Amino acid sequence: MDEQALGLRQAPVARMSTGFFADAWRRLRRNRAALGGLVLVGFLTVLAFLAPIVAPSDPIAQDLDARLLPPSRQHWLGTDDLGRDLLSRIIYGGRVSLTVGIVSVSIALVAGTVLGLLAGFYAGWLDSVTMRTMDIMLAFPATLLAIFIVGIRGPGLNNAMLAIGVINIPIFARLVRASVLRVRQEEFVDAARALGAGQSRILGRHIFPNTLAPIIVQATLGIGAAILEAAGLSFLGLGAQAPTPEWGAMLTNTREFLRDAPWAATFPGIAILLAVVGFNLFGDGLRDALDPRLRQ
Repeated sequence: MDEQALGLRQAPVARMSTGFFADAWRRLRRNRAALGGLVLVGFLTVLAFLAPIVAPSDPIAQDLDARLLPPSRQHWLGTDDLGRDLLSRIIYGGRVSLTVGIVSVSIALVAGTVLGLLAGFYAGWLDSVTMRTMDIMLAFPATLLAIFIVGIRGPGLNNAMLAIGVINIPIFARLVRASVLRVRQEEFVDAARALGAGQSRILGRHIFPNTLAPIIVQATLGIGAAILEAAGLSFLGLGAQAPTPEWGAMLTNTREFLRDAPWAATFPGIAILLAVVGFNLFGDGLRDALDPRLRQ
């Protein structure tokens, strides 16, 4: 009888001992919009990864006799002004757009995280110089700053990724700095310092891990924004160059034929929409799931 009573008392403790990320995953699974975004992002990622297998034709192969054909059994999404299969170009374009989003956000994440950690932890003149520099960057419209950077380095996909990464550094730097300012006041940081831990150990082992949740959320949301920014630069002729299949560049190449062949611009636009919506839905759900105020 005593063992049964003890078991009953221990059962709630076992349920409450789940970790933070286990609780977050449970809340994320309950969010249908977030799961829908995750499925959509996963589908686009798998499609891009398997592009050589699933694409019906060569994305850069031209057939001038098949220019601007409407959707049909032979060309499910039609063809563009050079007779290239739109479905194949959209599938391969997913590779380019997703790569741009991931690489751009990675640049911003690494640089912004380092700057935010150092500024928030050491404070003083380092904090002032870093944050004033970030404020100056934020004072410029993001698109104009990206155009300025690409204009200096020259048009191209690599320079577009660099520009998008640079303009997003202040977002991560300010976010991480705010998290560090909050975490460094916690008692476990004081305890580690009292036990003789060095500053680098405190920063790397105690403060940085407790800033990961907002960083992960911002990175997820930032990928969708980066894809949209890359499409904008490509639309202006500053991003991916012909004949590279990229969704924004595809919109640029077909804007003159909107009246006669609207499908040539509609389907690349839908691809951009789906990618951005997918990442935003997943990012919003991830933000709610990782919110410590919702943890029970």
